[in-house]
Amino acid sequence: MHGERRRIYDLFVLNIALQLFDAVATYQGLTIGVKEANPLLVNAFHWLGVGPTLLLFKAKACGLLFLLSRSWQHRLVVPVLSFLAWVYVSFSLLPWLTKFSLLFVTIIRA
Repeated sequence: MHGERRRIYDLFVLNIALQLFDAVATYQGLTIGVKEANPLLVNAFHWLGVGPTLLLFKAKACGLLFLLSRSWQHRLVVPVLSFLAWVYVSFSLLPWLTKFSLLFVTIIRA
């Protein structure tokens, strides 16, 4: 794989991993009583249930990431994949890691 295509592939894999992390963290967070902040998900939870909703939303996100990564010739693919990774690190990975770390510290101190 050449430089630009390899970079797109790496960003695609990173974004898929962030989607999977977000799904698992959201599911686990809900089981311990953390409230979901996304109103679209909260509404869909009532209609479809938590598991099917997360599966549906994450499948859609992964499918769109796949389509985006297949457009490797376009000059905006790398910036868009980079931006999406930054968004999920900032608004999913770091907040969930913080919540779970605080929970862990609380359990250890008890």
